[in-house]
Amino acid sequence: MAGILYIISAPSGSGKSTLVNELRSIVPNLDFSISYTTRPPRGSEQNGREYYFVTRDEFEKMIAEDRFLEHAEVFGNYYGTACRFLDEAKVNGKDLLLDIDVQGAAQVRRKVPDAVSIFVMPPNKNILERRLRNRSQTDKVDPKVIERRLENAQKEIVNYKEYGYILVNEILDKAVEELKAIVLSERVRRSGKQPTPDECKLIRVAEGCLLSNSHERVRPVLESFQTAASRPQPR
Repeated sequence: MAGILYIISAPSGSGKSTLVNELRSIVPNLDFSISYTTRPPRGSEQNGREYYFVTRDEFEKMIAEDRFLEHAEVFGNYYGTACRFLDEAKVNGKDLLLDIDVQGAAQVRRKVPDAVSIFVMPPNKNILERRLRNRSQTDKVDPKVIERRLENAQKEIVNYKEYGYILVNEILDKAVEELKAIVLSERVRRSGKQPTPDECKLIRVAEGCLLSNSHERVRPVLESFQTAASRPQPR
């Protein structure tokens, strides 16, 4: 069954981009959506590679024509995911992967209720901070930006309960295998065919990442952020 929409979200520094790149290298027939934006290109960015760069008038015309799965205005610039990518994936017999934030994911779920949603978490706040600071040394990021990203992570992470699958990215190879299992097991499930023994193994791995089966793995992450979400929830 082509045209499955996969949503993946994570706080900055959780390793989501690395996971996505690894997934795309090992799973066939999986398209990746490139966002539209009204901000100007930076450095060596090229139109159609990092983003589709359009004018504000063009973007607002697309909004008026309901051509976005999701869109938002951030620091004075629009960003959005066009519906056409999902349509093109279906026509080409492929699935589509969206790398979007929690606000965009909520918009997409309203438009595509059967989308597969995956939330990636860091192992804990200290590791996330270390990853962000190590990356900032390479990218020369202002320390204030690091603090803001940590604050945003704390706000974003409480939304994990809105997602169908949870990954805790502590060991990269394991997280890649879990992400692959989620994508491939959803294909098997929606095909309606009897799974092979190998596919049954993938299904078991994916089931271990379901939100309903992830509370023990998630609890220490939440506690490290000391969020309200770490408190016991009524059953």
